[in-house]
Amino acid sequence: MCADRPDPDEDARQRAGIALAAGDPVGWFEPLYAAAETGDAVLPWFRGEPCPELAGWARDNPGNGRRALVVGCGMADDAELLAESGYDTFAFDVSPSAIKAVLSRFPDTRVAYRTADLLDPPPEWRQGFDLVVEIMTVQALPKNVRDTAIASVSGFLAPGGLAIVSAVAEEPIDPTAWAGPPWPLNQAEIESFAAEGVTLTSLDRIRDGQRWWAQFTRE
Repeated sequence: MCADRPDPDEDARQRAGIALAAGDPVGWFEPLYAAAETGDAVLPWFRGEPCPELAGWARDNPGNGRRALVVGCGMADDAELLAESGYDTFAFDVSPSAIKAVLSRFPDTRVAYRTADLLDPPPEWRQGFDLVVEIMTVQALPKNVRDTAIASVSGFLAPGGLAIVSAVAEEPIDPTAWAGPPWPLNQAEIESFAAEGVTLTSLDRIRDGQRWWAQFTRE
């Protein structure tokens, strides 16, 4: 890291603070991705590879043409993994610069990428996907909009489909000492993805209990 460049996590928090003060809970993503594109910022969550737990799950659950949606795709490693695993994959991010970077990174992609807002998603996506993957996205949003974000994720799930949700767990953390984003999810928030016909089928703690790994279905 350059000596004159702020810590990536602190930079993201400062940008989030500005957007939140302006009443825009998602307004910090586009400036951050745009700055990353010019080399003036670093994405603190970018690892250059898919989530390892999702990769392990996908090895045992090939898509066979089923429709999958990746929520808040970022730099799209998870979306590309699902496409390679045989899913007809869609993915979105609220940042146009993120989608531009993804299409540059994966010019021959089979994934259908688009810009969209989790807090106001396209209505045609409702109950439209056999697999919905939400990893570390809702936790990047403040608690005052979290119910809306969670309802959107659950709403994407088609009857008989599966939703996977993973996030940092709040319970081992003193929330008063935690400067977000991200803002970890507590167990009640994870369980609240089960609503309006969606049920929780499994809830585990992974990575030494630091993260949730939950699966849901719609009857």
